[in-house]
Amino acid sequence: MKDNLRNMLKSVNILTDSEIANGLKYFEPISFEKGDILIEAGKVCDWMAFVNSGILRNFYISSKDEEVTYCLAFQSNIISAFSSFMTQKTTFENIHALTNGELLIIKRKEYYELMNSSENWLKFSRLVAEESYIEMENRLLALQMESAKKRYNDLIINNPEFIQQVPLKYLASYLGITQRHLSRLRRNIS
Repeated sequence: MKDNLRNMLKSVNILTDSEIANGLKYFEPISFEKGDILIEAGKVCDWMAFVNSGILRNFYISSKDEEVTYCLAFQSNIISAFSSFMTQKTTFENIHALTNGELLIIKRKEYYELMNSSENWLKFSRLVAEESYIEMENRLLALQMESAKKRYNDLIINNPEFIQQVPLKYLASYLGITQRHLSRLRRNIS
């Protein structure tokens, strides 16, 4: 059940086998169904999770009362309402299940216990934080600097699973365009 997480932790080449074995004890499996909301805006997020299976999206409600998808998570991704998880303040975002699946959840208290258990876990945590920051910065810059066509082409090349598995309305929102504009882009590229 925790093989995907074990394999991801090994692939990073930071943690020893005993550190990995110890760390896996902190993660609890939870199943979710398509349509479930795993965290809701206005609540405090006290967990971080490894996506063992399934697809999720982080979204918020804009000032125009529209859902804006800003993050998509697939198998082997790490997901949370990160700012709420770290600050313990209420979140602005929602995490929505696009498919059935399973998470391996670590609660905030256990997360900090684990991070304090070894220097390697701290290194791993820093690596995850750095990668998340870089991914969000790249996404923000692409939304501000690139055309919709370029963003869509980059998604086809770098994340083809998004195109194949995410419903068009969420994909369009993720790209910062209307569903109609996405349909035009798809027609012109096909």
